[in-house]
Amino acid sequence: MAKFFGNLNLVLATGLALAIGVMLCYAEYAPIDVNSLFHWLHVVVGILWIGLLYYLNFVQVPTMPAIPAEQKGAITGHIAPKVLFYFRYAALLTVITGLTIAINAGYAHRAMTFAGATRAENMIGLGMWLALVMAFNVWFIIWPAQKKILGIVEASAEEKAAAAPRALIASRLNTLLSLPMLWCMANANINM
Repeated sequence: MAKFFGNLNLVLATGLALAIGVMLCYAEYAPIDVNSLFHWLHVVVGILWIGLLYYLNFVQVPTMPAIPAEQKGAITGHIAPKVLFYFRYAALLTVITGLTIAINAGYAHRAMTFAGATRAENMIGLGMWLALVMAFNVWFIIWPAQKKILGIVEASAEEKAAAAPRALIASRLNTLLSLPMLWCMANANINM
């Protein structure tokens, strides 16, 4: 058992096989099509994105000041770059899968312009805009700042010091926006 659960790739492959089994078992109730697969992927990568956002804001960032200087390198050199990789690409895939769902369903333009035929379309449009702002923050504010902070790109001590508050503000803004965004995404789909 320990060998199985110690292998993340094997656990993920088994989870995927189980998900496919569930999909096939319930295909009569919930048909398997491109739209349902994109909904599922949207939820999976969205959980990864927001989960890492919350990890960074609730665990890593508040804990860093208490970590002894000689131990910080383990986080800044190994953990944070990997977290930020999955964080960035989960944000990107969440946006891509969400837009694909809206385009395939035919409501993307109405939702994004708040000209929806229903309040649910307008609500999902608000969720989409909040997610786009959050993804922008991830790619164009947080990541460039973190590259300096973590030493991935060359930066002076002053540049690193200036990057830290920018990254923190953008990350905290994303945490703030995540709550109404999740409300819109979860509840608009109930009525669509």
